[in-house]
Amino acid sequence: MNSSSIDITELNSDQRASLFGGHHKNIKELETWFNVQCKQQSSEILIEGELDDVKTATACLNSFIQYAKDGTLNAKKVSEILMMFKNGQSPDDLKQLVKLKKTQIRPKSLHQNEYLESMQRYDINFGVGPAGTGKTYLAVAKAVEALEQEQVSRLVLTRPAVEAGEKLGFLPGDLAQKVDPYLRPVYDALYEMMGFDRVEKLIARHVIEVAPLAYMRGRTLNHAFVILDEAQNTTPQQMKMFLTRVGFGSQAVITGDITQTDLPGHQASGLKQVLNILEGVEGVGFSYFSSQDVVRHPLVQNIVKAYEAYEAKLNTD
Repeated sequence: MNSSSIDITELNSDQRASLFGGHHKNIKELETWFNVQCKQQSSEILIEGELDDVKTATACLNSFIQYAKDGTLNAKKVSEILMMFKNGQSPDDLKQLVKLKKTQIRPKSLHQNEYLESMQRYDINFGVGPAGTGKTYLAVAKAVEALEQEQVSRLVLTRPAVEAGEKLGFLPGDLAQKVDPYLRPVYDALYEMMGFDRVEKLIARHVIEVAPLAYMRGRTLNHAFVILDEAQNTTPQQMKMFLTRVGFGSQAVITGDITQTDLPGHQASGLKQVLNILEGVEGVGFSYFSSQDVVRHPLVQNIVKAYEAYEAKLNTD
């Protein structure tokens, strides 16, 4: 049995309450995730278990303490830190920062950090992986940053109008209005980062444009930050059309999950095809995410892993 002790003398009562969580929830989570036992002895926390588990749990608890000191340790942050250390990562590894007028956004995994670095370096970037990995959210963050820093003059947010089980024809309005609900995650991110009133004003002035992919045909998008979301549902022809819309002073980010295609029949996915076509092309960045990068509720990561294992088994049977 190995052990490690951490001194918490310097924490005040509020910081200690934040560190432990209600009913010592944070400490119990630490014990469960890393198979260790934690005991409080006066102003020390003793961690016992196997050597590697103790080392990881100690580093994780020290990270908890740093955020508790800053007053930023909450249930969401605890989950993020636990997942990072479980995946062999640390918050200290994440150097990227998106600076917005309203807030600051930091990556929550190494792949997210690399994704932000890639968007900093390349004019065209692909973010590919399962839901909940932050692909679209971080793309929107970089788009807002580019707009606020006047690197671009407008944002264009688009997605293919493919039905994912629901029938678009029964929804009211024109095609753009029918697709709006499907882009709700993009709107939610914009509202969070810029505020509802500002986003609505920019949409009214056409500084922010939200449109179906079909509306991109025949256009050249100069000085714009363009995001193509749900790109797994593009056909090869649509993907080629979109990529050739990118003009001078523009940046494009294409996001999608090639395991969740809603295209009818056996129609090929433009995203899946283009990843092979553009591999090795200079000036194009590729970022791939896995279930380990899921930054939603910890249970979502387990669900994604379960589906991956199930689908892998089907492919081998």
